[in-house]
Amino acid sequence: MESWGKFKKILVLIGLASGTCALAQQCPVINAPTSGSANVPVDVMITWPPVSGIIGYSLTLGTFPGGEDILTRRSAGLTNSFIPPVGLPENTRIYVTISMFLGDGQFLFCNQEMYFDTEDVTTPPPCTRLSTPLAGAINADNEAEISWDYAPTATGYRLSLGTSPGGNEILDDVDVGNRLSYNPPQNLPPESDIYVRIVPYNENGTAGSCREEQFTTGAGGIDCGPFRDPITGQSVRLGPELTFPDAVGICLDALATPIRATDNADGYRWYRINNDNTETLLSETGEVFLSDLGLYRHVAYNLVEQNGSTYECAVDRIFRVIPSESPTITRITSENRANGANLNIEVEGSGNYEYALDSPDGPYRDSPSFEGVPMGVHTIYVRDRNGCGTREKRISLGLPEEAFPKFFTPNGDGVNDFWQFDPSPLYADIRLQSIHIFDRYGMLLVQIDPQSQGWDGKVNGRSLPASNYWFLARDDFDNELTGYFALKR
Repeated sequence: MESWGKFKKILVLIGLASGTCALAQQCPVINAPTSGSANVPVDVMITWPPVSGIIGYSLTLGTFPGGEDILTRRSAGLTNSFIPPVGLPENTRIYVTISMFLGDGQFLFCNQEMYFDTEDVTTPPPCTRLSTPLAGAINADNEAEISWDYAPTATGYRLSLGTSPGGNEILDDVDVGNRLSYNPPQNLPPESDIYVRIVPYNENGTAGSCREEQFTTGAGGIDCGPFRDPITGQSVRLGPELTFPDAVGICLDALATPIRATDNADGYRWYRINNDNTETLLSETGEVFLSDLGLYRHVAYNLVEQNGSTYECAVDRIFRVIPSESPTITRITSENRANGANLNIEVEGSGNYEYALDSPDGPYRDSPSFEGVPMGVHTIYVRDRNGCGTREKRISLGLPEEAFPKFFTPNGDGVNDFWQFDPSPLYADIRLQSIHIFDRYGMLLVQIDPQSQGWDGKVNGRSLPASNYWFLARDDFDNELTGYFALKR
């Protein structure tokens, strides 16, 4: 009876395990600055622990609980950090809400209260510098916006533009507000030196002695758009549609990684942005080989013929090169459902990963979750999108009940005389450690070798009577299955 009691405990534990649903994703809590912190810099980087099994974060910032007056559900991708582009208001309580996009397409709204108090700014801001066009750039687009870096603690900027040092005939000390870009009301003069002065300010005063920066525009004379087509009424651009991403990964252990343009254009240029904010031309084809992390600029252009001359209509994007590497599969969790198991794969690494089931050739998918996976042995494949490596891991999703016969007839007629795990090819990947057989009172009768012919219905040479018997099977992945079968005579 003691053995039967232990066996019943095993059955109860297994029943509980199979009937328990996985917990929902836990909402993250900010860890820098910690919730409740005081005197936090207005240009703080907000960070939180990464959450596995999701496809993105959403960040909301406000000055009251649940408020969205600073930032409304800003997508942060899979990056578990965020720096407010124009800083945060000083001497203010900031409330933070981090929600998540789940792998099944659902959105998990988190409503836990997290907040911190920003510092009281008592000094004017520092100077800033041009980011587009870069200082010293040549052939700059005379139709492009002018943008600059955030000056910590600034609450606004004043902008002057001229064609000579100290000049302001294009724009004379205009207050553009708390923004990091400005589109002049008219195109800049073509093939001209443009001098720019940007002066940040806050309630304590203006930045002092900010140096003037200069760039040179390219040839003008063509409107690249957008403009409205008089025939179709649609908005038209003569330049290409830019599809190149904001960040690309390169393999940490490779000498150089080929990066290819994703835009459909007539021509391309690739620049490295140096530490002194100058640029170095790297390639004038649709491909560039990169081996260093940092900032780069990608230019795509179309060639347009007009009035016997050829012009470029270009678009560009500054992108960051980040490290990438082969993944490490840290954990695979499963949840049994009526139509099969739901799997979730957790990985570590700095790459951009995709996932496949049972085939190294795919198809691969963005989501680390799989639904309706049948019981049995499977192989999970995770690979880096930048070609930095693939990892695989075999798992077993329990033991299929149908692989264990419901009855046998050990009467010596050569048919169904032994009870054993089904050795058919359908279950060829399953490897059992042991099979224990019990009587209906829980008494252990025999342990059979999963590789043997099976149980002949005898114990110590004595034939047991027709009845129901219980079994407990365990595989190489420590999955256990209990059930019963009938001995018929």
